[in-house]
Amino acid sequence: MNSASSFCFRNIILSSAASLFLLSCASTSGTEEVVFKTSDTLFDGTNNITLTFAGDIMAHKPNWNISNFDEVYEDIKDFLLQSDAAFVNLETPVTDSLPYSSYPAFNVHHQYADAAVKAGFNVFSLCNNHTNDQELEGIKATKKYFDEKRTATAGSSRPVYSSGVKDSPSSTFTFETINIRDWKIVYLAVTELLNKPNYNSYINYVKTDSKSRENLIELVKKIREENPCDLFILSFHTAEEEYVLTTKKSQRSFYKKLLDAGVDIINANHPHVPKEWELYRSKEGASDKMIFYSQGNTISAQRTSPSYDAPDTIRDYTGEGFITQVKFEKLINDGKPIVKVVQIHPVLITTYITNQWHFVIKKLDDSFIEELKKQGKKTWSAYLHKRMLLMEKIKGKLIWE
Repeated sequence: MNSASSFCFRNIILSSAASLFLLSCASTSGTEEVVFKTSDTLFDGTNNITLTFAGDIMAHKPNWNISNFDEVYEDIKDFLLQSDAAFVNLETPVTDSLPYSSYPAFNVHHQYADAAVKAGFNVFSLCNNHTNDQELEGIKATKKYFDEKRTATAGSSRPVYSSGVKDSPSSTFTFETINIRDWKIVYLAVTELLNKPNYNSYINYVKTDSKSRENLIELVKKIREENPCDLFILSFHTAEEEYVLTTKKSQRSFYKKLLDAGVDIINANHPHVPKEWELYRSKEGASDKMIFYSQGNTISAQRTSPSYDAPDTIRDYTGEGFITQVKFEKLINDGKPIVKVVQIHPVLITTYITNQWHFVIKKLDDSFIEELKKQGKKTWSAYLHKRMLLMEKIKGKLIWE
């Protein structure tokens, strides 16, 4: 039988041998660290890795209609670079031979993707419902860009990796093997949603019928068996309805089957609004597992006209998201790795619109709100304060199994 404890994005200490202790949830200073302490003395804190998980990088016209793309990520760059790797979903083709294009058929040039890499994102999901927006030309150009980026950064302190698109229709699903110090990570990105069927055989595409889902579960088992690793991370572009804050029971059940098949972390995307996350911890001492049901948008222009007087309007949730840093520790037991989550640090972000109509990422906390007040932007500060309070209702959950 499972037992669960819910908590908000605030300071929390959790012992693997004890119950949950809530230290502070009343403050409105933004999201803070969630710390998990393992009682097992074999976990000495020396064999660890820190990974960052984000949501969707979109490419609406206000996002790319600026001269300096680095400005978009300026406020989060230092945070991203604190981690050993940072994972994100890039929801646009990268095709220099075609013009920039906004919704419903996205396209950007390499400079747009370069800015995300420069900011610290280095593990990309390339498969989603916009992967084939620019037909086969866009798919091949995007893969070429990331293949060349991978080669150029190999051997550096922050190599670039990607998964989701294939060289040919006959190729198997692409996945990456990522080696960081003595950690081995398998990374697979799949999508169960495409806006059109064109060239879907070039994409890690999984249909939503039962048989296709069973095939994915078997593929996960095969990959895990043939590629022993410390962490198996799956980016999953869900076919769930957009702009809904909850996750269907059937989808949760499917994700749990993927965890049981060998996945350790599921980073789901597509809803474009933030949702809860879950940490599964075994009473038998097995590795921890996590599901991020949606981190929301990392950057987009889906909220061009904030509802200042009605901040709980569902469309307004597209303007906020989470970037979550997770620290893992590893113990080798009888030759097999046991990995525990020892720290979770979710950072609340917002897509802020500057006076120049630039859409940039800002950490949404008390200091930013105070900064807006000092600038005389009372409408924005009041609105974002209310948005921050609404976001605090999105909770994480610890589930004992």
